Amino acid sequence: MDLLHYFAPVEPNVEYAPNQMGSKLKLMVSEEDLEEVDVVLFDVQEDRYSNNTGCAKAGNEIRKYLYQLYQGDYKLNVADIGSLKAGNRVEDTYFALEECLVYFMKKQILPVIIGGSQDLTFANYKAYVHLEQMVNLVSIDEKFALGNSDSNINSSNYMSKLLFQQPNVLFNYSNLGYQSYFVDKQELSVLDELFFDIHRLGLLKADLKLAEPIIRNADFISFNMGAVSQAFAAANANASPNGFTGEEACQLARYAGMSDKLSSIGFYEFNPSIKDGGMTAHLMAQMIWYFIDGFYNRKKDFPACNKSDYVKYTVAIDEGNQEIVFYKSPKSDRWWMEVPYAAGLTKKYERHLMLPCNYEDYLTATKNEIPERWFQTFKKLK
Repeated sequence: MDLLHYFAPVEPNVEYAPNQMGSKLKLMVSEEDLEEVDVVLFDVQEDRYSNNTGCAKAGNEIRKYLYQLYQGDYKLNVADIGSLKAGNRVEDTYFALEECLVYFMKKQILPVIIGGSQDLTFANYKAYVHLEQMVNLVSIDEKFALGNSDSNINSSNYMSKLLFQQPNVLFNYSNLGYQSYFVDKQELSVLDELFFDIHRLGLLKADLKLAEPIIRNADFISFNMGAVSQAFAAANANASPNGFTGEEACQLARYAGMSDKLSSIGFYEFNPSIKDGGMTAHLMAQMIWYFIDGFYNRKKDFPACNKSDYVKYTVAIDEGNQEIVFYKSPKSDRWWMEVPYAAGLTKKYERHLMLPCNYEDYLTATKNEIPERWFQTFKKLK
């Protein structure tokens, strides 16, 4: 595969200090430069199906700030491979993005998309279709992007297109940060009927740690900068007064980096044509820094290790008629709960049935109550 055919390489014109990211990131010249690379960064110059025209030019604005940040206490094996050029049609861009994502993931390299419009999430999903892998998607977004499914795909309805895509490899969808006044009640009903889990902004702002096990269960994440408050990310045509703070957005990005299950992520909808003194670009650079920091602090928990390495807890519920098995990692003190499934169930679901959770879920079970996320997953398998 000739990657250079798709990308315009980065051409920095500034000198950086030895430990700044601008000096440490590898800039791709050939595919051989990807040897021993853990993570690749690139932007996608596409926004033609967005109502936020201008976000196709996000990449280099983010790089201005990212390159000035200092690397953490780890060996950095990250490549910035430049900008994926827009095709003649949007569908051509989607195709190129799918091809590149499949290529990277087959090589166990984690791709990070750092710009463009959020409908690119659809192309990210289709890469997993090529890999024939059932996946969990987490969207950090103020809306659900279900929109009008009869219209052509765009950044407001890509989730509808994704849900109806065949073959369908989506096992679970989770939303973090939706704001009720942006959401039609019918959309809530649709997601509830599909046993997907959605989480209001107010709930997460009261306790952001609730997001960690949900993010830990994701195979890929779509982060819309519209989920961040306008006070911290004004350079977005859809920015609104409420949303996550800059610090919260960085914490969510670090949770994502630390997830051993995660294999791709995209940060979308930053629009540099909306002037805000560089605030949004600077925040996105810090979010990407925190994602990389999280990546290099992974604990190699599930699915990278065997269940026999965990501390196992069995909780009897409903007078012993039901049991829920919990596992606690001695490496990280993080928790999982096992969802039982029929012996004839295809193996493609198995990796999704060690469900990340927290200590509070264990306490819920000890009170003779079934944790909500356990029950939702169990219902999917019936």
